[in-house]
Amino acid sequence: MKKYFSILFLALFALAFSQKKWTLRECVDYAVKNNLQVINNQYNADIQSKNLAMAKNNYLPSVTGSVSNSASFGQTQGFSGSIGRNDNFNNNANVNANIQVYNGGRIKKTAEKSQFDLDASLLDTEKTKNDISVQVAQYYLQVLLNKEVKKITDESVANAEKILNRAKATTEVGTTAKTVEAEASASFAREKQKQKSAEIDIERALFNLAMILQLKDFQNFDVQEFPLPDMLSTPLNSTDSFIEKAYDNQPQIKAAETRILSAQKQVEITKTQFLPTVTASAGISSFYYNNLTTDITGANTTTGQIFYENNFAKQYKDNFGQNLGLSVNIPIFNKGNTKLQVEQAKISENIAKNTLDQQKQSVRQDVQKAYFDANANYENFMAAVEAEKSTKLALEFAEKSYEAGRSTIYDLNNARNNYVNAQSTVSQAKYNYIFSMKLLNFYAGIPLTENL
Repeated sequence: MKKYFSILFLALFALAFSQKKWTLRECVDYAVKNNLQVINNQYNADIQSKNLAMAKNNYLPSVTGSVSNSASFGQTQGFSGSIGRNDNFNNNANVNANIQVYNGGRIKKTAEKSQFDLDASLLDTEKTKNDISVQVAQYYLQVLLNKEVKKITDESVANAEKILNRAKATTEVGTTAKTVEAEASASFAREKQKQKSAEIDIERALFNLAMILQLKDFQNFDVQEFPLPDMLSTPLNSTDSFIEKAYDNQPQIKAAETRILSAQKQVEITKTQFLPTVTASAGISSFYYNNLTTDITGANTTTGQIFYENNFAKQYKDNFGQNLGLSVNIPIFNKGNTKLQVEQAKISENIAKNTLDQQKQSVRQDVQKAYFDANANYENFMAAVEAEKSTKLALEFAEKSYEAGRSTIYDLNNARNNYVNAQSTVSQAKYNYIFSMKLLNFYAGIPLTENL
């Protein structure tokens, strides 16, 4: 029984997932979380974070310890020329520490530069997330547009079917020619073909969106629709206001500005090589010696007392030593390389400043294009709305004229096609305008998912 409940639970879970419709916010959040480029940028940020930690650790002293052992065996010649064995064992141990007392502030400047590099890396990640968000929003709105077009084709199919049924009835009773039924049948087939194309367009748009999200199961993927206003308002702010807001909000601008600060710190770091470096050191050490041939180290000729080697602990205590040191390293001449390195660092700073100008130029062009597209799409929408009203009125007259027998089915189909095309044009212009405005507001710092 437990097994059947488990199977039923999995089936219900799969059904619930297949019926889930993703919102734009869910699509954007999923994309930026799972995108491989974003993950790669996050790894790069982690590397910069480790560099920052290492730079700060340079404030701490360096401590090293060592232990060495050696043994020698064989004959040796003494000072008096006598030959004898000299088998012995030696042990040495020491611990040393050193810390930089003065280096022109290099450690502090290096830590500050590492912080700027980390901030720039995080901003690069935000830029990648923004690019993905824009792509997701564009594909998402394309799905909604295709669904709206599908609704228009559904209505066209229903109307074409009505006309076909009426044509069959009138042809059967002999009030209309057989050609009327044939044309009605052909029109119905054309509308069915448009309906199928609209269905395929929806599936293709959903597939493209699923690929952006990197979903493995895209067969049951679908998105949630949201109501759109019938009428749209024209953009109110000027291009300059959008551009200034974009300069303040877009991460690529902030990243470029941060890299200028990093380059300026690198100039300061390189200049510290002109200054002396002061290093303090301290250490402790001890050693142990053992003559392997004999443990007698000497004798008192007067008293006859014999002296023996001290044990390991006693020797380490007696031989314990300490040392303190202070060294100054003064650069005098290094073939002019430090000066050249400073000039290289200044060139890198100029490159960073030029990169900022390039980023500002790119953002300005993007904002100007989005603003132009928003206004153009708004004008297209307003013109399309007027065209839709006219073609709808023309269709109504054509239907009445056809029912009264004063026009042909060809005239009616032509009027209906004009109206359907006008409806599609209105939908296309509406979604193009919405995307342009979303993009324009996005540059100004408003999330793409706001009010959706």
